[in-house]
Amino acid sequence: MATVEPGIARHYEISGLEQRILAALADTGVDVAHLRAGDLEAVDEFHIGGIAATRELLDQIGLKPGARLLDIGSGVGGPARFVANNAGADITGIDLTQSYVDIATSLSKRTGMADRTHFLQGSALDMPFADASFDAAMILHVGMNLPDKAKLMREAARVLKPGGAFAVYDVMRLKDGALTYPLPWASNESMSFVATPDDYRSAATAAGFSVTAERPRGAFAVEFFATVRARMAAAQAEGKKPPPGVGLVMGEDAHTKIANLTAALEGGILAPVELLLRLG
Repeated sequence: MATVEPGIARHYEISGLEQRILAALADTGVDVAHLRAGDLEAVDEFHIGGIAATRELLDQIGLKPGARLLDIGSGVGGPARFVANNAGADITGIDLTQSYVDIATSLSKRTGMADRTHFLQGSALDMPFADASFDAAMILHVGMNLPDKAKLMREAARVLKPGGAFAVYDVMRLKDGALTYPLPWASNESMSFVATPDDYRSAATAAGFSVTAERPRGAFAVEFFATVRARMAAAQAEGKKPPPGVGLVMGEDAHTKIANLTAALEGGILAPVELLLRLG
């Protein structure tokens, strides 16, 4: 993994990203001097379905107020802030890309959430946490960059307390078929490690998890991108700027990445899948 991690981290580096996010929000009338976590929802939820997907995943974890949650691959911090606000949990996020960690930390400070969300740089396959440190964990659209799902599951099991929940929401392969790059998580096939639900289940059970729920979300994903396209077309027809979205986080080739992903989703090759795992 060490050989591919630098390239994966570079894939996600976008120069001046925080400033671009704030400028896009200001254009829509957001008072960025008094930023709220809800103001960021259109741009800081870097996964299919955005805030709706995060909410539905959170509802299945069953967090209690004060619980410690680990967000593996925390990006710019959107899901962590959402969970902290809506479940009263204390969130630690880990991400491979240092600039994402810096932006997540800054945005949490700007929204008054620095005391409830904490971010650090590191690998999901070698996490700098003591055994049994967390009550629950989640991973949203990160496993596609992790070549060793068994090691991911072993690390998650190690840092969770007995009985802890691990909520997975990753893009998975449902059938054979060629993928066209770039994709949101990979510039080329050397950094893409999309696996099947069977692969995830096998790795999870070997690490001591039981699978308590599973839900493919292919139709949800197709509908999500259709809504995004319709919203952008409506703005263009009215001569307006398109509303800000996760394309900001994908860089200049966001349109191509989304088009390639949408083709794979519509062809049934890929789909986001939820897995709820329980340790022990």
